[in-house]
Amino acid sequence: MSWGTELWDQFDNLEKHTQWGIDILEKYIKFVKERTEIEISYAKQLRNLSKKYQPKKNSKEEEEYKYTSCKAFISTLNEMNDYAGQHEVISENMTSQITVELTRYVQELKQERKSHFHDGRKAQQHIETCWKQLESSKRRFERDCKEADRAQQYFEKMDADINVTKADVEKARQQAQLRHQMAEDSKADYSSTLQKFNHEQHEHYYTHIPSIFQKIQEMEERRIVRIGESMKTYAEVDRQVIPIIGKCLDGIAKAAESIDQKNDSQLVIEAYKSGFEPPGDIEFEDYTQPMKRTISETSLSNSRGDSKTELKFASKSKGKLWPFIKKNKGAGPEDFSNLPPEQRRKKLQQKVDELNKEIQKEMDQRDAITKMKDVYIKNPQMGDPGSLDHKLTEVGQNIEKLRLEVQKFEAWLTEVEGRLPVRGEQARRQSGMYEAQNTPSVNNCAQDRESPDGSYTEEQSQENELKMMATDFDDEFDDEEPLPTIGTCKALYTFEGQNEGTISISEGEILYVIEEDKGDGWTRIRRNEDEEGYVPTSYVEVYLDKNAKGAMTYI
Repeated sequence: MSWGTELWDQFDNLEKHTQWGIDILEKYIKFVKERTEIEISYAKQLRNLSKKYQPKKNSKEEEEYKYTSCKAFISTLNEMNDYAGQHEVISENMTSQITVELTRYVQELKQERKSHFHDGRKAQQHIETCWKQLESSKRRFERDCKEADRAQQYFEKMDADINVTKADVEKARQQAQLRHQMAEDSKADYSSTLQKFNHEQHEHYYTHIPSIFQKIQEMEERRIVRIGESMKTYAEVDRQVIPIIGKCLDGIAKAAESIDQKNDSQLVIEAYKSGFEPPGDIEFEDYTQPMKRTISETSLSNSRGDSKTELKFASKSKGKLWPFIKKNKGAGPEDFSNLPPEQRRKKLQQKVDELNKEIQKEMDQRDAITKMKDVYIKNPQMGDPGSLDHKLTEVGQNIEKLRLEVQKFEAWLTEVEGRLPVRGEQARRQSGMYEAQNTPSVNNCAQDRESPDGSYTEEQSQENELKMMATDFDDEFDDEEPLPTIGTCKALYTFEGQNEGTISISEGEILYVIEEDKGDGWTRIRRNEDEEGYVPTSYVEVYLDKNAKGAMTYI
């Protein structure tokens, strides 16, 4: 099967077919090029998508990504970034291995095709020239033959005419002989030209054209093979990145499997745990008690008692809800005492870690300066060692200041950790009801106005008004029986009770508990019959009497 023998007369159609083959190749190149552009665009969009959802550094959002589900999401974003990189690899490999190579090959193919068809046209022109020479020789031979026949007929006519002179006859004979000779020469030339043409024609159709068409056929088959190889490369480029893409997908699946809902729940506890105990039951306040007075009391005292009853209701109605009072915004104290115990412990620990990091930086800087000083001592030409003494002193002072800060915050941290209750190891208080409802008004006023950190939450005008009312209110109930003792407590730390309604205690002192913590962080104690007040619950270790009526106990 050869184009040279089978398609010897289809020169024009072969020219059209080979041009169509080049067009197909260029179309495939364009297809691959657009595919690479899509891959680049897709990779860019994936990278932008991954970047868009990455948490911003030093932001609250970054802190939220401590949860395993959020970490898995970050891993997914990172894997998608790598996934995008593989699509960039696809684009790069297709461009270098297919687009660039085929573009260069198309240029070579066009040049080769042009050369082959140029040779074909040259062969056709040569055979056409030979054909024209043959036609010319043939026409000349035909013309000379006709001229010879006419000359012969004229000679015979002259020779038969008796009226013609001998000289004219001789002349006609010589002319006939000349024409016959010219016809013979034309015949010989025509024969030679014919033989030459037949040879050239045989060479043209059996040698030159088959050879040229064979080269064109080989060229076309190479084009077909090349486009097939490119398609195979197209598939291989995709297949090469499949293992890496598979690893990316495996990474996403692994990240999903690493999600631990229990761990995330524990992190929520660590993030928001206040350390406070839940508030106890609210005791019953009997406002009918003032009505049990004897009839012998004057109407003035009765009216006075009624007014005090209203005051007590107003005071008690507020309740001790300090954990729920909205704190004033602004910079908090240095020891974070405005925070709940657990959050305070975390903040102090974080501050200690930050200070330790700063100390390490300063120590590294000191080591670097020391090494530089040693170099200056060994090589004075490089610098003055004494110029670094001031810097060393400054760094040493910074380290000492930071260490003092660390000691201060560690002391606060130790204090907080010592106060935090440990479930399962220390007893936990449970609330109950007891019958003592007659709490002096001064204490109620104090607990309403003062929060666990010692700050006031009401306006100063209200505070002055309550102080004036409390004086009359205390006078009204001076004769009431004191609250019963429900247990004892031991002072763990010294507390200076400087605010109204509080009492000072010394470390190691044993006191009586008359009203336990209602969830506000304060416990009411008594030293003797005349001294009683509130102290921070975390400053004392309470031992409640289980047999006391309405007492709450630790479990």
